[in-house]
Amino acid sequence: MHDAVIEPPPAPAVSAQVNVEAITRLAEQRTRLSQQISKVIIGQQEVIDNVLLTIFCGGHALIVGVPGLAKTLLVRCLARTLHLSFNRIQFTPDLMPSDITGTDIIQEDPASGQRKLEFLPGPIFANLILADEINRTPPKTQAAMLQTMQEREVSIGSKTYPLPVPFHVFATQNPIEMEGTYVLPEAQADRFMFSIHCGYPTITEEERVVRNTTGADLPELTPVLNAEEILEIQKLVRAMPVSDEVIRFAVKLVSRTRPEDPSAPAYIKEFVRWGASPRASQYLVLGAKALAAVKGKLCADYEGVRAVARQVLRHRILTNFNARAQKTTVGDLIDKLLAEVKPDGK
Repeated sequence: MHDAVIEPPPAPAVSAQVNVEAITRLAEQRTRLSQQISKVIIGQQEVIDNVLLTIFCGGHALIVGVPGLAKTLLVRCLARTLHLSFNRIQFTPDLMPSDITGTDIIQEDPASGQRKLEFLPGPIFANLILADEINRTPPKTQAAMLQTMQEREVSIGSKTYPLPVPFHVFATQNPIEMEGTYVLPEAQADRFMFSIHCGYPTITEEERVVRNTTGADLPELTPVLNAEEILEIQKLVRAMPVSDEVIRFAVKLVSRTRPEDPSAPAYIKEFVRWGASPRASQYLVLGAKALAAVKGKLCADYEGVRAVARQVLRHRILTNFNARAQKTTVGDLIDKLLAEVKPDGK
């Protein structure tokens, strides 16, 4: 989890001055996006909000939930409303790295008759990638995603090919079925900004799902943004001001998850095998910036850090045998930290 590359996805340079008009427009765009997606996805408003935050930050996300909760459909709807190119990759035990990234093939030039290697791009070459059931493929194939998610490029032989921009990976996982699955490598899990958990709908929501999906009429989705507008939003989010105190609070919260840290609480030392990496601190602040922007605020704040803490930390903290024996979950530990860790001077 603590690998050498810890920078979040690169972004173009931004000005220090906040564009108030753009922030107001972003709040409206976010509302329109949510309304479009909600035509198809009933309920799951918190999931939709977190997926949109991931896009606005320029990150990737894990979507975890039992089968039948419309995780795949959600990402498809997202691609339509954002007017982005979309590919779905079904991760299976026999999937090879080249099935994702592409490979060099021998082609014959009709004019000269000479043969040469030509790169055939894989499905990873799209703006929005759905890595369906990502934990069903072996670590060797999962490793093919590392470079694509961090550097936004693919290396085949001696050549490197840039991926389309914007580029986002949304991976789904089933939390209850362990047969035929592989644990996601820590280095790869750390590259996901958020871990978004989907729960069951309410009775009323489920009735609406059944009514809407068994009828003849299918809702039409209208694109709200395009690639250029998304890149501008990502620059706007990075330009959001954040105070040293808020950054200090984010770093303080993350450092308390590490059992070797002198300031870590006793329950962290007892139950945690490995804490969150510096990427967690970066994504806490970036998520707080995005949340402030969509709410029309002019700077990131403590509440923004707290609001995204569970999504950022839950897949970065590894518990030990003691935690499993006493049925202490990562969620329990994060809740304790959020209740106890206060900003300096408060």
